[in-house]
Amino acid sequence: MILEQRAVEPFYKNGFVLGCEATKAGVVIDPGDEVDELLDAVAHHELSIKHILLTHAHLDHVTGVARAKEALGAPVWLHRDDHFLYEGVVQQGQMFGLRVAPQPKVDRFYEGVGPIRFGQYEVHVHHTPGHCPGGVCLAVNREGEPSPTLFVGDTLFAGSIGRTDLPGGSLDTLLQSIRGVLFAFPDPTVVYSGHGEATTIGREKRTNPFLQ
Repeated sequence: MILEQRAVEPFYKNGFVLGCEATKAGVVIDPGDEVDELLDAVAHHELSIKHILLTHAHLDHVTGVARAKEALGAPVWLHRDDHFLYEGVVQQGQMFGLRVAPQPKVDRFYEGVGPIRFGQYEVHVHHTPGHCPGGVCLAVNREGEPSPTLFVGDTLFAGSIGRTDLPGGSLDTLLQSIRGVLFAFPDPTVVYSGHGEATTIGREKRTNPFLQ
């Protein structure tokens, strides 16, 4: 799988471009302030982006949606429970003293686990609330192959977990999502988070101080 990751100031939030090597179909995950770098990666690999997939709707994960949709023409996906956050992105910016533009409407809400396909790959969507009500984990694998790669937004980090002090957050719910959904994946499963370095499910089970 083609995988490109970018992050820029002020939030250093990870955005991702995924692509199918055989067909050059791809997806963009969580375009934020690093959207131009993501679009450069799309162009470099000559990808045709089929979907813009959002793990959740906090402002650092959505500020580049308008630019991405304008450039790529792909539909925007979000969990319905985070729609209030997405529609309130201007107000979210004001909380941090930032001027944030409204973003285009959501085209599709996740229904069940999918799959959502791009080329020979498929994305299964797992609802993981707690950091916010509509947080999801995107499990990506080649069709017919059982081992996915996880894109978990701000639910789980290398050595940490997502904050729960923003509107709709719940620590108990977050821990249930991590232990009940994410930890159901095999230990070698690679995890890409919204901030920081990649990790694995096994590493977080063994060493994450918030989950011992």
